[in-house]
Amino acid sequence: MGARLRYNSLQDFLISNPLSVDAQLDDGWGALFAVKGREIEAAILFADISSFSRRTLELSPTETLIFVNNFFAWITAEALKGRSAIVDKYIGDEIMVIFSEEFGSEDSFVDAVQTARWMAEYDVLDFRPHIGIASGVVTVGFVGTPLRYNCSVFGRPVVLAKRCASVKPQKRISASIIFPAELWAGHSFQEVFPRRKYRMPDGTVKEDPGKGWELLPPRKEEMRNMPETEIIEIAKLTVHVPTQSAEERAKEALSELRQAGRYTPRNTATAC
Repeated sequence: MGARLRYNSLQDFLISNPLSVDAQLDDGWGALFAVKGREIEAAILFADISSFSRRTLELSPTETLIFVNNFFAWITAEALKGRSAIVDKYIGDEIMVIFSEEFGSEDSFVDAVQTARWMAEYDVLDFRPHIGIASGVVTVGFVGTPLRYNCSVFGRPVVLAKRCASVKPQKRISASIIFPAELWAGHSFQEVFPRRKYRMPDGTVKEDPGKGWELLPPRKEEMRNMPETEIIEIAKLTVHVPTQSAEERAKEALSELRQAGRYTPRNTATAC
């Protein structure tokens, strides 16, 4: 088997692989539209910023831009580093990430859960994202019209991951990961959440006590426009107290840009 290539985008993946569907259809009034995509098994991770509206209420529009991009940059640098995943899209304060064996994962669900873990454990600015995960068959496809095409992922797992992210945590101290209970079959907590090892100054290696997370019993939840679903929640029990909040960082960054002449505010003065 040849070496797996890393795809930077869903579009790169599509143009590099044979399609499951490649056709043109009529909208019923004579306008043609393309249907081009590839079906794959994948895990979907959906995350958004906790209390985003409240936290950005007092920020200017440009400070909000900095705040959100800091969130996305942090996920990319800390949680996705070295992982075979593709970011599908950024929507406001939300991010959707796709894991698949076709992208290089050995177990796409485990990769998604472990990515969620690192998102929570390296949350130095206290974003406290809501995280939902779901797995199954999805279609990676082009969406749009000849005026503008994008590439995205479609299918029940996409909707379910988003719904899981919106479930109110049962035992949330700083973060939680929520997914359909059926996905946990065959997995153990020790396998998915191995204890981290630290090398001490004297060269000895120690393990953390492994008390930072708790696997909660399955429970059933009502989800909008979906049947009642049995879910599992993994809750983070420890809290990171940041020396600076993400809001303060955004304000400070814009102030520095202003002083450096890299930010020119919109002139709102009315003409006489």
